[in-house]
Amino acid sequence: MPLRINTNLSALNLGRQLSQNVKAVDNSLERLSSGLRINRAADDAAGLSIREGLRAELSGLNVSISNASQASNLVHTAESSLAEVNTVLLRMRELAVQSSSSSLTDSDRSSVQAEFSELTSEIDRIASATVFNSQTLLTGFGNSVDPTSSAVSTSNLTGVNKITLSGAPAGTFTFTDTIGDSELTLSNGTLSQTLDLGTILDEGSVATGTQVIANFDRLGIQVTLAGPQVPEATGDFADGDLNSAEIVVLEGSGGSFQIGSTDNAANRLELSIPDLRATGSELNLSGANVSSRATSQSAITSVDIAITRVAQERGNLGATQNRLHFAVSFTEKAIEKVSAAESSISDADVAAEITKLTRSQLLVQVGTAILAQANVQPQTALLLLSGQGIIPSDRVFPLTPDP
Repeated sequence: MPLRINTNLSALNLGRQLSQNVKAVDNSLERLSSGLRINRAADDAAGLSIREGLRAELSGLNVSISNASQASNLVHTAESSLAEVNTVLLRMRELAVQSSSSSLTDSDRSSVQAEFSELTSEIDRIASATVFNSQTLLTGFGNSVDPTSSAVSTSNLTGVNKITLSGAPAGTFTFTDTIGDSELTLSNGTLSQTLDLGTILDEGSVATGTQVIANFDRLGIQVTLAGPQVPEATGDFADGDLNSAEIVVLEGSGGSFQIGSTDNAANRLELSIPDLRATGSELNLSGANVSSRATSQSAITSVDIAITRVAQERGNLGATQNRLHFAVSFTEKAIEKVSAAESSISDADVAAEITKLTRSQLLVQVGTAILAQANVQPQTALLLLSGQGIIPSDRVFPLTPDP
């Protein structure tokens, strides 16, 4: 091996190795102090990209749990108010039954009517006062059926007496009603549901004086089909009457809860609460009174219908609360699995990093000692020069430093 003075190749090589070992020590210390295997993109470019995507998903999942909890509180607020409305309706029914008896005079009934009217006003007040975060819940919340569209008006849907929403998304829903198969299909282009009406129809039609409910629960729409001689019904339903008919659902303010981390319908829960004021179209008690025996008897039926409607809506709200509960449970499990995936990519293995740190520190110490030896190696050239008398021997530096 040639003996050089200007270029110490051994020292250069050892210096490079020492620099790498020092860098390895710094990396291990950084990972141990931060707890992360990836502290910058250079540590693992692909891993960093995957990790940030998982972190974004985790962030959305955590917020969706908060959303679901707040939605549950909102639904509970509405249901609690309806429980009180139900109590008021029961009292109104008692008054109607009391006033229906001939044991009371019209003068007596005027006192009963005074309380009956006050209770009607109280239902309206409760509905208007049921507020969650500045949103009134019982005067119409969420999506609704378009009342102005000729295609959706029940007067233009033969045999349809009522359309009730229970979380239906906004959009146009089209019926497929082929004559002869007793099946009724409703679709919005994305979701579709088919009901077999054969068991509830009488030779392809709704029986005289009765109504049946076609519950498209997957779509959140209930359609009440009426038979002949049903009061206030617009015609009577027979198999095939609704083919190509449409229901248009308008998007309302509120009524949509983001319970997932991505922008798609599966991660949203729709809630529709109709106008449940006593004077509204759902309870329809504005014309009920107990001022006479005849009107009192009619009021019993009106209040019974209102009690049934409130009970149905409370059931819908209870079902929504249960859905939100399961949504939270599902999301918590998803957070656990996504966190495990993110951890496997991002988190440092402390045991492995300590092993690497110990190895790198030892190599740094050894490299430093050997580099010191490599730096004094060129001094052997001075021995050759002193042997030729070119440099006095007392001017030659020792090859190793004094202890």
